[in-house]
Amino acid sequence: MNSFIPWIGGKRLLRKTILQHFPEGKPSRYIEPFGGAGWVLFSKDNHAELEVYNDSNSQLVSLFRCAKYHTEELVKEIDSLCLNSRELFETFKEYQNANGFTDIQKAAMFYLIIRISYGADRRTFGCSKKNILDKTEFLYKVKVRLKNVVIENRDFEKVIKNYDRPKALIYLDPPYHGTEKYYDEAFNENDHVRLYNVLSTISGRFILSYNNDDFIKTLYKNYSITNVNRQNNLSNKGIVFKELIIKNY
Repeated sequence: MNSFIPWIGGKRLLRKTILQHFPEGKPSRYIEPFGGAGWVLFSKDNHAELEVYNDSNSQLVSLFRCAKYHTEELVKEIDSLCLNSRELFETFKEYQNANGFTDIQKAAMFYLIIRISYGADRRTFGCSKKNILDKTEFLYKVKVRLKNVVIENRDFEKVIKNYDRPKALIYLDPPYHGTEKYYDEAFNENDHVRLYNVLSTISGRFILSYNNDDFIKTLYKNYSITNVNRQNNLSNKGIVFKELIIKNY
């Protein structure tokens, strides 16, 4: 199934390629420390008996939790707010940090911010005709898919160390090197190195998607690196981005 939201850096167009690189057999547990929209997570009905979704963006995690635990209330709230307008877009952004709203109300507004922003950047109004209600019923399928998924809002290093096991599979989609400004959460050069260091100590297997970047290729030179291409999500001109899939198996 698809994710219920678009997202900056989302793997909608690369998920099939990523799945082709997954090891054979079902792991004991499946962990996504940089969950984002969860395109790879949602691409299968079940990756493992234990599945973990994590992201450092607390608003995104709250949306996932509301979709899992309060689906009907979230759908009703989205339906009541559902107007595609610049004024509401700017208002909803202001309300994300305001007091007096429930988690469900904020999650509904955040969902709409994502859906009507340009390229899901959550910063710029998309100026496009969209039927926002066309996907709200899909949230009931999301609820079922997330039924047994553990949803976390922690630092990636803590999640990796906490859930790593010899038969675990960790899929990672961190902010791409040199593009960190497009993400709301801070991620710097030290974090890229910190990620490399923690992955160098794990007992399980990891598969990592990154941009085709000299710094990253040098950092992970001792691991399996595969060059892959994907289309530009925001372009119909056939523009292709070069990316990397890195594995420790």
